[in-house]
Amino acid sequence: MVNWAQMRDCRFETDRVPELLERVEREDDTEAWKELGYRLVLDHDLVSPASFAALPRLVCLAPDSTEARGLAGRIMERAAGHHGCDDLLADRADAIAELRELLDRHLQSRPADYLAAFRALLAVEGQYHWAAVLGDFTDDFYHVACPHCGVDVTIAIGNYGRYSAIRDWNLGDVDRRNLRPASAEEISGIGRWMHETAVRDGEDVLANGIAHLFGKAECPSCASVFNVADEYTSANHPVMR
Repeated sequence: MVNWAQMRDCRFETDRVPELLERVEREDDTEAWKELGYRLVLDHDLVSPASFAALPRLVCLAPDSTEARGLAGRIMERAAGHHGCDDLLADRADAIAELRELLDRHLQSRPADYLAAFRALLAVEGQYHWAAVLGDFTDDFYHVACPHCGVDVTIAIGNYGRYSAIRDWNLGDVDRRNLRPASAEEISGIGRWMHETAVRDGEDVLANGIAHLFGKAECPSCASVFNVADEYTSANHPVMR
């Protein structure tokens, strides 16, 4: 049983979240969902005790509610932050496991909110880094330092091309080199899971983008070749508690 009197929300209040949850459980209340999002997830990636306390009830609503599914996913995407609620999050293991199965089933239905659900599932799997940065590969750019010469390299994966380049703020991306996508057999770890899931669900653009993200790039400055995902992860991986 949740003691809501001890569960402050992101606005440092304790009474509004349980009332709002009761409202959305009774009916699909747009204003209540809006306020729940405001109280359970802050724009600058912070969550609160009430956020994790609300997870089981959100998961119960999630099969039939885009709002519940999305809000639960957003909470999980921020679970790596400095929220001070490790014990409370651990107590939600059953709800998180249920959310994992729900999201995987949802992805297989090829929904309109596929990318949001995909990122939420990454967070549920503890892959907070990729949950935070993965885009739809229509206009995605990743910035890395060449591991050999240290020059700043821009990686483009989208409608404008799939290349490595040196970014000049007057001339744009110059000295472009085509990326070398990884084959399905070459991708390992979380990259393989991401790629196989996108392929399974017929998300060809996403699968192709992942193959390039976990492939190799050539440095325009020294011509050395490196793995894009490895270098991006090493430079941007969040600090874990």
